[in-house]
Amino acid sequence: MGKTLKGLMLFTDIGFIVYWTITFMGWIPKEYLYQDYKNELLVAWNMSFIPLDLFISVTGILSIYYFHKKKPVWSALCFTSLLLTSCSGLQAIAFWFIRQDFDMMWWTPNLFLLIYPLFFLAKVMKRERNCYA
Repeated sequence: MGKTLKGLMLFTDIGFIVYWTITFMGWIPKEYLYQDYKNELLVAWNMSFIPLDLFISVTGILSIYYFHKKKPVWSALCFTSLLLTSCSGLQAIAFWFIRQDFDMMWWTPNLFLLIYPLFFLAKVMKRERNCYA
């Protein structure tokens, strides 16, 4: 695991935890919330990402921990975290696209989630395959 991947994963994993903390605390100013943020269906849609995002954080942080402990399981956890991170971004982008809501405040972080893992998935998958071959 290189420094770039480790840094991006920590940024993302800690970012998810911070985002959900400030969301539950109500610390996001109303002008930065998504459109129709009072719509119960949209709130439920947003909240439906909590298990996925927190699972991403757990698998990502554990993969870094196990990498430093030189445990081979790190690569499987890393692959899982990266793949699900990209899926999380894709689901959000697809939703906002279908709604024709192109607010860059929400598109930018979700495009990041969608795209950055794609640069590392093949390398981690190759590492995982070689580890158990």
